[in-house]
Amino acid sequence: MKIAEITSYLGENWTKFEEVMRSSLASDVALLQSINDGMLASSGKKLRPMICLLVAGALGIPNLDSLRYAAACELLHNATLMHDDVADESPERRGRPTLGATFGPSAAVLIGDFWLSRAVDLVMLSDGHEKVAKSFSKTLTDLAEGEMLQMEKASSADTDEAAYYRIIRCKTASLFEAAGMAAAESVGAPPQMFEAAREFALDFGMAFQIKDDILDYAGDDKLGKPVGMDIRERKITLPLLGAMHVAGHEEEIRDKIRNMDSHPGSCAEIHSFVLGNGGVEYASARLDEYIGRACAALEAFPDSPARRYLAEIAHYNAFRQI
Repeated sequence: MKIAEITSYLGENWTKFEEVMRSSLASDVALLQSINDGMLASSGKKLRPMICLLVAGALGIPNLDSLRYAAACELLHNATLMHDDVADESPERRGRPTLGATFGPSAAVLIGDFWLSRAVDLVMLSDGHEKVAKSFSKTLTDLAEGEMLQMEKASSADTDEAAYYRIIRCKTASLFEAAGMAAAESVGAPPQMFEAAREFALDFGMAFQIKDDILDYAGDDKLGKPVGMDIRERKITLPLLGAMHVAGHEEEIRDKIRNMDSHPGSCAEIHSFVLGNGGVEYASARLDEYIGRACAALEAFPDSPARRYLAEIAHYNAFRQI
């Protein structure tokens, strides 16, 4: 997938979205403004606003509400990353020191709060914002519950597939789902199209997180996040669940995870267990299912370049390396 090609297609709407986001973060506090500028300059692929604007374009004509919702999605996403980095005590993100590592955890939480408040303001500025505001509120609830459930399961090492799918739906897919619904609402899409947009975005988000979890076992340190972080944090994800499903040894593996702090060498053993017992292949099969479901939801959309780009983004999950 060529990000530049999609942003070129979005054209003025993409430029305006970035301006809405930048202007919403304006502050007369020099330190805050400097940090905001640095965060904007080093932001990632902006998939959530990209999906938001493509859905709006596929179902209607993007407008100011569409731009505001796209910006709100990106602000909310980055706010949660800042908070996550504090909770995880992460020293780096996207190859750069985290805000917590540079300015301390208190500053990182406060800046995350600022970005979150700006996201809420953008939603409230939009016409007929009630439905979208409820969707974003639910997303914030999902994010918090997903994070707490993941912490609970990391402590007990008893994550099963039902808990895993709930965690990734809450922590990742819920914001993609909100982006798709907000986009459809912004252009007044009829109920059938609104539901199709919701289904596409939700299934895309599930696929996105499954791919991230695959890359934690089969990725490349030089291209993406460091390999093996999940198991070091005692997070049981789908590749490991798949390997235990195929090969057994479930209680033995779970005991290794519970005692990880006193036996750090278990990380390499579990990594090899996953790669040697079909864990990546198991998760890849589930990944393909969610990609197929996302693309099937798009069949309700009228044919357009925007719809085709959404399908391309969905398939991108199958082979991306970062």
